[in-house]
Amino acid sequence: MDFSFTKKEEKFRSTLRSWLEENLPEGWLEGKREVLKEDEEYSAFLRGWQKKLYEGCWAAIAWPEKYGGRNATLMEEIIYQQEMVRVKAPVLINYVGIHMVGPTLIQMGTEEQKQKYIEKMLTGEEVWCQGYSEPNAGSDLSALQTSAVKDGDRWIINGQKVWTSFGHYADKCFLLARTSNHEKKNKGITVFLVDMHQPGVETRPIIQMDGEHDFNEVYFNDAIAYDADIVGEVDEGWKVMIALLMHERTGIGGQLFTLEQQFDELVKLTGEVQENGQPLIKDPFVRQKMVDLYTRTRGSLLNYYRNLTSTLKRGYPGAEGSMDKLLVSELTKEMFAYSVSLQGHQGVLWKEDALVDSFWQDNFLYSFGMTIGGGTSEIQKNTIAERILGLPKDMGR
Repeated sequence: MDFSFTKKEEKFRSTLRSWLEENLPEGWLEGKREVLKEDEEYSAFLRGWQKKLYEGCWAAIAWPEKYGGRNATLMEEIIYQQEMVRVKAPVLINYVGIHMVGPTLIQMGTEEQKQKYIEKMLTGEEVWCQGYSEPNAGSDLSALQTSAVKDGDRWIINGQKVWTSFGHYADKCFLLARTSNHEKKNKGITVFLVDMHQPGVETRPIIQMDGEHDFNEVYFNDAIAYDADIVGEVDEGWKVMIALLMHERTGIGGQLFTLEQQFDELVKLTGEVQENGQPLIKDPFVRQKMVDLYTRTRGSLLNYYRNLTSTLKRGYPGAEGSMDKLLVSELTKEMFAYSVSLQGHQGVLWKEDALVDSFWQDNFLYSFGMTIGGGTSEIQKNTIAERILGLPKDMGR
């Protein structure tokens, strides 16, 4: 396989690098990246970064130019992800809007919906969340119970969503609700675009075991949506949901590039932490484990490139994305677990008490969520077994 980029692609990389050097927050490239995570201040910082990306036409490069994108090729998207990981760019507060909701509206929304929502997604003026998972409907979304009942041109929504990322920042929600009962569970579901600031919506934080707050419970108590807020057809929301999930999986490359970067930082850690006056990297057992992690990290990236080649030939992504998702989430968890164990009994120290940097402990705790969010590892294994290996479906389902 040829891993080189064309002259046009390298020019794209150079243009992006120059823009980042000029527009990243002051001191960012020198490592001054301390940003207080107080909700209002953090939200303002991230919305400001989102607006800068929009002004530079870097907020949604894969989108068509008429909607504010660059109509970027898949290879240019890969370069974009590589460069954002390289500089550890601030997170995208409107990730759900840019990578999931926006592309779905461009594909399936009405012209009125595009005019109303698209530009505000790009500027960061309106942040989006997903109203998918429920307490009794996680991996099996067809079991959802949140209801929407028609009342003239309005729909009255009642129910609960959970694990709603960015819900505490969100202005709008891409919501799945049941609008009729059907023999087939994936029928009778409709997608609504719901205002999060109305009286009938309540957001409650879920505090993670690392002490941070990234996602939430959201309660809908007689919340209102209108006919104009429906994406696709009434009772046919499953098709819309599948379309959104296909867009969601396109971001896996960035996670793999991040994993590669984290391995390099783990190598540095083995040189910093000492035992009996010697850096850990001199221990043959540590070296053996590091070789194992390197081999699998590199193998995961090469497998991603192989799947990327298939996507380029086909013109659309396939089930192979489940392989990439499974590899990156499980390997990330293992890598951070090892980074904590390398610190010995001091690995249990946290925040300002940590031996070297609380980065390792923080990310070890966070890594468990990666095997759940975006589809659990178990679901990914089922997809690989059935859609790639051709094995029969689980008889229990």
